[in-house]
Amino acid sequence: MSRSAGGDALDAPGTEIDTARVDLLDPAAARAAIAAARPEVVYHLAALAHVGESWRDPARTLRDNVAMTLNVLEAVRSGAPEATVVAVASGEVYGPPERLPVDETARLRPQNPYAVSKASADLLAGFYADAHGLRVIRARAFNHAGPGQAPVYAIASFAQQFAAALDAGENPVRIVTGNPDTRRDYTDVRDVVRAYRLLAARAEPGVYNICSGRTASSRELVAMLAQAAGVEVDHAVDPAKLRPHEVVELRGSFEALRTATGWEPEIPLARTLADTLAWWRRS
Repeated sequence: MSRSAGGDALDAPGTEIDTARVDLLDPAAARAAIAAARPEVVYHLAALAHVGESWRDPARTLRDNVAMTLNVLEAVRSGAPEATVVAVASGEVYGPPERLPVDETARLRPQNPYAVSKASADLLAGFYADAHGLRVIRARAFNHAGPGQAPVYAIASFAQQFAAALDAGENPVRIVTGNPDTRRDYTDVRDVVRAYRLLAARAEPGVYNICSGRTASSRELVAMLAQAAGVEVDHAVDPAKLRPHEVVELRGSFEALRTATGWEPEIPLARTLADTLAWWRRS
């Protein structure tokens, strides 16, 4: 996996991190890695994590995401049963909300293959807590972004397009997106990683949303990036980027997380966008 601002944030002072490449689709390899490391905390984020790609290959997304979670949980059960497991799912598991903001009591109604795979993995993590007594924290992270994110995701894609156009001296800048009006709850990845660490250190086992409690549309994100770049924008919609069963708005509540750990988002969306744009210009 590539490292980003989120990965760097895990390297906090006083934290010991051993890095090794492990094929989590191989149960024996997962068991050997956990047995060798004897971790106190396991952050399980490994997944095929792109909604659009999950539509193109739903079988692989479902198979691999559930299998990796199963193998990690089995490895912890056999090799480090006292460890805390932070099993990271997604706000996508909720699907079309019955009310906003969405809290952890909302029913799961996933609307794409990726979301189905993460809902399945989330339920599997809960089962291992109930059936085997593992200390499992189920973190449902809504959309997050920041420097270092791959451009298959919205904010990184928009920032990359801006950076390339700025380097070419273009003004106005032409930016291509999918649906410009769907609204998502974005949190800076550095805040998200801080939430993971606090959950592991302070929270009781359970389910916790990680989100900002605010939403923005692609149209608004593009306008904010244009303002940060100081250029005009020509915003175009590519029909090929439109997704079936698109949820119009998804906004979460982080009240349970705040109550358990004191966490609140600290980095405003404008800074996330500016830092992401600056990262792409350096890259």
